[in-house]
Amino acid sequence: MICILLVAGHGTVLETQIKNDDTGLYGHLTGVPKALLPGIGGKKILDFWWETVNMRQLFTEVYLVTNADKYKHFERWATANDFPVENVVNDGSTTLEDQLGAVADLELVIRSRKLQDDIMVIAGDMLCADQNFDIAQVIRFFRSKPGELAIYYELEEGEKSSSRGIVEVCPDTHRITRFLEKPQEGLTASRLASVVFYCLRKNTLPCLSEFLSLQPQAQDRSFGQFWEWLINEKQLHVFGMKLPTGFQLIGQVGLSDYTKWLTHYSAKKQGNPAKPITCRSYARAGLMGNPSDGFHGKTIAMTISNFWAEVTLVESQILVLLPHPLNDPTEFGSLQDLFCISRKEGYLGGLRLLQATCKKFYQFCSKQGIALTKQNFTLKYDTNIPRQVVRISAIVSATLKCLMKFYNITDSDLPKPIRANFILNVETDELFITAGLQDRVVQVYEGLVYMDFSKQLMEERGYGEYVSIDMKNLPTFWLAYLSDPSDSGRIHSNVRQRWLSGRTALEEGDWTRLAQLMDQNFELRRSVYTDDCLGPGNLKMVQLARQFGSAVKLPGSGGAVVGLCLDQERLVRLLNTQLILLTVLYGIPQMQIS
Repeated sequence: MICILLVAGHGTVLETQIKNDDTGLYGHLTGVPKALLPGIGGKKILDFWWETVNMRQLFTEVYLVTNADKYKHFERWATANDFPVENVVNDGSTTLEDQLGAVADLELVIRSRKLQDDIMVIAGDMLCADQNFDIAQVIRFFRSKPGELAIYYELEEGEKSSSRGIVEVCPDTHRITRFLEKPQEGLTASRLASVVFYCLRKNTLPCLSEFLSLQPQAQDRSFGQFWEWLINEKQLHVFGMKLPTGFQLIGQVGLSDYTKWLTHYSAKKQGNPAKPITCRSYARAGLMGNPSDGFHGKTIAMTISNFWAEVTLVESQILVLLPHPLNDPTEFGSLQDLFCISRKEGYLGGLRLLQATCKKFYQFCSKQGIALTKQNFTLKYDTNIPRQVVRISAIVSATLKCLMKFYNITDSDLPKPIRANFILNVETDELFITAGLQDRVVQVYEGLVYMDFSKQLMEERGYGEYVSIDMKNLPTFWLAYLSDPSDSGRIHSNVRQRWLSGRTALEEGDWTRLAQLMDQNFELRRSVYTDDCLGPGNLKMVQLARQFGSAVKLPGSGGAVVGLCLDQERLVRLLNTQLILLTVLYGIPQMQIS
């Protein structure tokens, strides 16, 4: 592949304003081309792009196209920066009036140097907000698609779509379905802006000459108009890849634009590295219908703030996953100590969850056409969730939240329903853990959630119907769990069961009916799975709860039970029993429960 950097524009507005500035701050920049102005961290804008593409394993050659007016500036820059001077191409123009146009500049270097290869073309005078994105990932995505590639980003707040080329992208195929060059307000809802950062296949290069023959005027030879023609009229396959960053100083800009965006991006760069990112996800309790989420049923579940998994991400030189001192032990007092800890806690801590989530995250972004920055980090986790209350999905969920914040991945890039699928796929595809969607959905949405996993919905769109339910008037719930969860791993099996929905009871505040449904849910599950499968520990907790008049059911796969006792005196007596580890649930994020 060959890379071509375009810096042939005549930035007359910016140059004139720098020349006429009376503050004295920019006098040393008089006559300097836009691409050679200081960028983020004092580095010249073009220096950043040269460092990004100066990779022999990716590009056989790199060319730079400039104009006659600024040729000497770039010749001297090439000498100082180990750029091959013979690859600096002069398009011969000296003013804005006699410029060739961006597409003509590209066609000039391809024709004059007889280039016959795939081409990456970049505007070398664009200011990029993030200096660390992985250009190799861009090339891999381009080669995975049967067509051209256009880079886009999501407009920042305050940026108008009428100032950019706007793309509409199919979320499934990533094909650009429509390109609109500086559209008027209301023509499109898209906020995805294309920049001069493209990959063209060598078989498509003749289209450049064809386009130029249709556009004799230089002002009509912009890349925006070229892509409108190529995508909307010729209907060639062009795919889009998102960079989770911003681009500015595109086209004719003034001194105020330059100083504003340079200050904005520099402040963001200075503020990010030292600030740790900490995210929590909460344990969940299935109130109704579980485990029918695995069998196209309906469930209701809620998150519990008593128990949480917390992940912290800090930017670092290399990528490090820190083991948890309790959950990922590597040192033991004795062989007997190892035996006792392994017997109670098992062999699989949380470190594998961090690693699997990171691996799946990179895979997801690559497949979805999101180019990640080349930033490393250190991840660590902590959790107070008992193993029998299920901590795995909470750790994965909290890790995903950190990665999304660190790489600036938005809700539109990874919507909540897809996020739940992602978490499940980490467990099932990477770690071969049998699990259903319920826990992952409620941990993503948080609060009290009704979920319908109907076969039709799951097959048509890949996720169910998820509805948050008002929690402000919920009664008191309690949760009990075994100190030794030896029975919790036997509950899931390949059995289909019917579901019972308590959504109406919850919404109408019919707590008596809700308690009845919870008991019926358990008995239905007991009849399907049998007492041997449920285990004596789970049955003992249910029996004890019922002695105190409490409704009770399994909130997950076993090892814990959740209950609803409407008699407050009997609830107090139940809470005082020492026969099981029992916790009053309070604080699903957004509400008080017990």
